[in-house]
Amino acid sequence: MTVPASPRPNPLTVPTLDALKARTSAKWGRFEPDVLPLYVAEMDVEFAPAVRDALARAVATGDVGYRTGTAYEESLVSFAAERWDWPTLAVEHIVAVPDVITGYTDAITLVTDPGDAVIINPPAYPPFFSFVKGAGRRIEESPLGADFRIDLESLEAAFQRATTGGRPAAYLLCNPHNPTGTLHTRAELEAVAALAARYGVRVVADEIHAPLVYTDASYTPYLSVAGERADAFSLMSASKAWNLAGVPAALLIAGTDSTGDLARYVSVPRHGPSQLGALAQTAAYTQGGPWLDDLVAGLDANRHLLKALLAEKLPKAGFTWPESTYLSWVDLSAYDLAGEDPSEFLHREARVMLNSGPTFGTGGAGHVRINFATSPAILTEAIDRIAHVVG
Repeated sequence: MTVPASPRPNPLTVPTLDALKARTSAKWGRFEPDVLPLYVAEMDVEFAPAVRDALARAVATGDVGYRTGTAYEESLVSFAAERWDWPTLAVEHIVAVPDVITGYTDAITLVTDPGDAVIINPPAYPPFFSFVKGAGRRIEESPLGADFRIDLESLEAAFQRATTGGRPAAYLLCNPHNPTGTLHTRAELEAVAALAARYGVRVVADEIHAPLVYTDASYTPYLSVAGERADAFSLMSASKAWNLAGVPAALLIAGTDSTGDLARYVSVPRHGPSQLGALAQTAAYTQGGPWLDDLVAGLDANRHLLKALLAEKLPKAGFTWPESTYLSWVDLSAYDLAGEDPSEFLHREARVMLNSGPTFGTGGAGHVRINFATSPAILTEAIDRIAHVVG
């Protein structure tokens, strides 16, 4: 008699609440023990087995020296061909960098000069603003439309303003978009590429959330539609999809017409990722697919649960349906919070920590970003607490 194999567990239900509270990283270690944290982009999961084993081998054997070789780059090439039907990605167009923020900041400084403009689509990931400003560039906003999709007319106007007088400019594209979970379509990305070519704007695409796409949607890598001679860059990493913020690494990918810029970049001595970061992410890309599939299934169930909970317990909340990521953009402006930032109010009154909407720039007032990469029990308890104080 053949015994059927046991289904793999939902990764989001494996760690106990006590185990999560024992963690010392930002999500669980920053606030008081009674606070339920649904804010910073960490997931409540354990390591994928392949990643755990790769790191355990490295520690057990002392394989923690300096990184060498191209196994990390090759792992992304294979993953992209299998998952995204992107067979033209080439190792020679990829350079490993310490993390995605370092990579996109470096790419922007490579193709623009101090004082030049970088176009951003708010509401957007807060480090887009802080690191661009820190690099001495000015921000040109092109807010997302009311549907939280790229507003092409607004984007073209921003490109025009940014390139006035023939100045260089860059467009920091978030694909998929953080905080809304919007997944840009192929047609939208083709339109972006056409505008970028018309105005000479260099696109730098942060695609860190790319593996976290639900089965009812489809992710399109920006460089796969920008044309074979794209003068753009992409940043990719396994960090978000496999919860590897503590062992960071990332890959800077150059379009064909950016390979000269890439050569200039690598000609200057700089740090790459750590050995542990590269080993962990290589294992994720090459062997972590089954775990990722289980995770996405669990996240899919949670996004449906969150939608139902909000409809039942917070019916005046505006809920943006996430097509990707484990992030949800929620409008609480219909509730009377005495003019206070919802995240601050809910931290104090409900003992739930969410990301503050205003930190995401234009369009963020009255909003919060909810990280639903946790157990259904914790997600339900958090929404219950919120409803109790604002409902």
